[in-house]
Amino acid sequence: MLDPAAQRPVDQLADVRIQQGRIVEIGRGLIAPRIIDVTDLWIVPGLIDLHVHLREPGHEYKEDIETGTRAAAAGGFTTICCMPNTKPVNDQRAITELIVRRAQEVGLVRVRPIGAISQGLEGKLLAEIAEMKEAGIVAISDDGRPVMNAGLLRRAFEYAKTFDLPLVQHAEDLDLSEGGAMNEGAVATRIGIKGQPACAESAMVARDLEIVEWTGARYHVAHVSTARTVALVRDAKRRGLPVTCEVTPHHLALTDEACSHYDTRTKVMPPLRTTADQEALLEALADGTIDAIATDHAPHSSVEKDVEFECAAPGMLGLETALPILLDFVRMGTLDEKRVIAAFTGGPARAFGLSGGSLAIGSVADLTVIDPERAMTLTPDALLSKSKNSPFLGQKLAGRAVLTFVEGRLVYDLDGRMK
Repeated sequence: MLDPAAQRPVDQLADVRIQQGRIVEIGRGLIAPRIIDVTDLWIVPGLIDLHVHLREPGHEYKEDIETGTRAAAAGGFTTICCMPNTKPVNDQRAITELIVRRAQEVGLVRVRPIGAISQGLEGKLLAEIAEMKEAGIVAISDDGRPVMNAGLLRRAFEYAKTFDLPLVQHAEDLDLSEGGAMNEGAVATRIGIKGQPACAESAMVARDLEIVEWTGARYHVAHVSTARTVALVRDAKRRGLPVTCEVTPHHLALTDEACSHYDTRTKVMPPLRTTADQEALLEALADGTIDAIATDHAPHSSVEKDVEFECAAPGMLGLETALPILLDFVRMGTLDEKRVIAAFTGGPARAFGLSGGSLAIGSVADLTVIDPERAMTLTPDALLSKSKNSPFLGQKLAGRAVLTFVEGRLVYDLDGRMK
């Protein structure tokens, strides 16, 4: 078992005993009425994803809460936080309650809604933050759209601090990035696609950090993608500011060179960056500057993707490919397995103040069993997500969740041996 969140990080051969949805004992040779043999596999805390688009309500043709949570369970995730850019936007109590209720009806993984910062994501008037907090949101964000108005952002930080919520920023200066479909650089110039500069992200983060220092509110940078952003976050943490951040598997695994064949599945926002940025992200994940790995799971249908690169909707799937992508870095020796598991579990739990992320005795039995060497060739039929927009289709991936438990209840069984 691997439990990086323990006071003394655990990496040992052990049995875990579950009773009434909680972990009650950890040791060797434990006896229980039912025993599941997971010899040579990893038992880890249930994975937590801070950044998922479930598309319900309003865009169920791309994904819905049932298909999205099935994909999450298959990826080893026991808790996912869903973004508010639905239709209608999750900017009021009624929509938050709808999401919570639908997730309970489906009954798979935990779904924690993120509420909008502004009404309709328009960046003009604050959303009903207090009411959404009562209904169950765990953070606020206008994800997909940055908060360009600094005055509104300041008020949002003050409200977020009042209700002890992190504010999640899609860091992009729209005036700098205007019209850019990929990263501005040599690749964009070569293939004739207008790019957006890396400073469109870091300039927004630099501005936001000034307001964070003024207000003392919790700030979370979504999907960091540039070396400069990493440097700003590292310095902010050194100064003791309440700042956290996340990185996506695709920004770790791919660079803007992946866009050179005009494959719209590689179009994401923020865009895939350069090799230097990729290396800075990996270093920041390894040293703990980056708190969490978050998928930014963004399902799109062929209607949005089978078009010219500039016109395609940005985003790719992530829930079912995150684990094997990160375990590939472990096999290469680039990242340590305990650091990867920490960024999937305890790191995101601390960033948003969520339950879970640990295998401590007495904690809720959200856990994932991983076979780090289980190989698969990713095909559309293998994906449980309703959409199929992944650039990793056709590739051989290794490392899979084989069992996923929420409160001790089996929600995913790769081999069907417990059904």
